[in-house]
Amino acid sequence: METADSAALLLLDLPQAALAGIDLLAFTTTPRFRGVKNIPRGFHFAFVGTSTAFSERHGVWFKINESATPHLVIAKWDAASETLSLEQDDAELLRQRANLGSIWREGLTPYRQATKDSTDGEAEEESGDWSILTSAISEKLLSRITGGNASKWHLTSASSSKGDLEDIPGLNAEDLNLKAEQELHFLPVDLKQTWREGATGRERTDAAQDRSWALNNVIEHHCAAANAMEIVGEMQFCFIMVLTINNFSCLEQWKRILSLLFTCKSAVVSKPDLFISAIAALRLQLQHCKDAEGGLIDMADESGSLLKSLLVRFRKGVETLGGIEVQHVVDELDDLEEYLKQEHGWQFGGMFAKTGVLELEDGEQVRMDTTAFDEDDETGEFAPQVVDLTPEQARLLDIPDTSDLHVSLSRTSLKEVQPNGDTDDESDESDESEDSEEAEAGDGGEESEEADLEDMDPRL
Repeated sequence: METADSAALLLLDLPQAALAGIDLLAFTTTPRFRGVKNIPRGFHFAFVGTSTAFSERHGVWFKINESATPHLVIAKWDAASETLSLEQDDAELLRQRANLGSIWREGLTPYRQATKDSTDGEAEEESGDWSILTSAISEKLLSRITGGNASKWHLTSASSSKGDLEDIPGLNAEDLNLKAEQELHFLPVDLKQTWREGATGRERTDAAQDRSWALNNVIEHHCAAANAMEIVGEMQFCFIMVLTINNFSCLEQWKRILSLLFTCKSAVVSKPDLFISAIAALRLQLQHCKDAEGGLIDMADESGSLLKSLLVRFRKGVETLGGIEVQHVVDELDDLEEYLKQEHGWQFGGMFAKTGVLELEDGEQVRMDTTAFDEDDETGEFAPQVVDLTPEQARLLDIPDTSDLHVSLSRTSLKEVQPNGDTDDESDESDESEDSEEAEAGDGGEESEEADLEDMDPRL
């Protein structure tokens, strides 16, 4: 009999022909299936659905630690409530461990992830991707997001943060069937207000164009021990929940984190390691985006257009910065863009033909124009525009009354600008006094100038 000498996960009381999975692997259960063996150390996510079709999925996070006794994790399906939870009863754990040897060979499937073809044509496991995809996830992060401890890191496809619920007047969380154990507690990423309280005028404009203040605020006040890598950890968590249980709220938070990171500029200089890790994590995630069901992450659809615009904006921002640390960020960004060019045919910058002649099937030639790159080049409908401010808008931006702005600008000249801050009236009075003095001097003015020239020391 094969010895139970490695960590294992038991999935008990599952429905017939249910969907079960662990990490990046999903499969349809059979009557003899009892769980997964040979699980490596680290964080893992097991999930179950009542069918392989689009149904609500339930999942639990757990961690395998290094210990002398092989780790055993038991997750049970409750048919009455249709929930998946971890077994915490010590007596049940001991009983299942005693019977583990009888099902080890045929009842437990070996832990393996998605496979790929090697150079010699044989399949090989991609065992390293999962550990990299979860490299920044920690126990504190899982407890914060799920609102539980190590025995209650569970969520479902319907789990959501309050911010992602539809704002329907007269309805609350109970009416929308959001239970307390299903609420997700994400980092508060608010892209509508990226400046400090009380900021006005130029400060608000700068904070809207460079969201570094908002990023630093989230890190300092909401990340454990002000650890910036928790941003990457939540980004990894959200992406995995999209892949495995199709959680919509996690998809929205994933987009918000990307929108926050790739609209920062000054933070790249102060926190280069954060951006290097985030870009590297994103590149690996995009390699698995095709695994998401239902096209939740479609690089040719809304998600792709959002990401491309963010990367173009981010590139323009970091190119104005200097330093070795920033160059490392640019190198990582180059690798990401190269992958998108090779795998998805994306184009970033460069020269593009916006007009040309198209030959139809009947031989007719038609001149065509394209606006596909207007957003990148800030032309067409994306071009900057000059607008007239209303008095109320001018007041909010601390700009003087705009009604007299044109008149004051037209009267302004270099002559009116005095280095000592004198007013225009004082300048006019000075000009008038000088003119009167010249008139009184009359013809004697020339003699005075000649006398002054004679008194000057020629050595000067």
